[in-house]
Amino acid sequence: MSEENTPNLKHKYGRIDLDYATFLATRQPEEDGPIYMVNLMKYHEVAQYSSSDAPQVSGREADDKYNPASILNKIGADIVFVADVTKNHIGDEDWDRIAIVRYATRKSFIDMQQRKDFADKHEHKAAGMKRTTIVCCRPVDEALDTRSRPDGFGLRNVVMIVRQTPDREQALSSLPQSVGMRAEGTIIGDGRKFDTVQFVSVANQDEADALVASINNLSAGESYAMTVSASIDGITA
Repeated sequence: MSEENTPNLKHKYGRIDLDYATFLATRQPEEDGPIYMVNLMKYHEVAQYSSSDAPQVSGREADDKYNPASILNKIGADIVFVADVTKNHIGDEDWDRIAIVRYATRKSFIDMQQRKDFADKHEHKAAGMKRTTIVCCRPVDEALDTRSRPDGFGLRNVVMIVRQTPDREQALSSLPQSVGMRAEGTIIGDGRKFDTVQFVSVANQDEADALVASINNLSAGESYAMTVSASIDGITA
């Protein structure tokens, strides 16, 4: 694609870590491989389109219009987790929805940003999203890399823990029942960089509350703990 036709994506929902973006974009094939983009999303109550004649829809509805599944399919990426947040346990910084996309390579994530069909959809994300954090991860269990995209099977309750920690291996081992991921970078957010992401399937909210209460060293500003209701779960299933 020529430079004059390269999309210039604009948004106000987070800051890009340019150093990490360069790392993603410059991976040689022998250094590259699958990466999981863990999206934490908070919506505007009303979508903020730049055009005055745009439809009046909620931020969530705008994000539904953005849904890039068809483009992800073209580049060999899979949506492996989608969930609505039903309870934010830590602090006042709440989230609305979680989505995880598994890209075949790091570079393919960057290449997608240059596609016109993606840019056409991105206006809806830019309008709907109040803030987002995208934590880029590798799973502790690399068998996740080859697991097929899950079919629909009803809702599942999952506790999701995202944290900054000086000892990620201790944090991962402290929840032996969890599916753990090591963060490689935080490509977009507010400047904070996170270290681990963990998922634990639970039966109900009481079990979720008890689990979060049992975890040490979770503090506002350094951690997120959420109960989510997952409609697609290729992580804990």
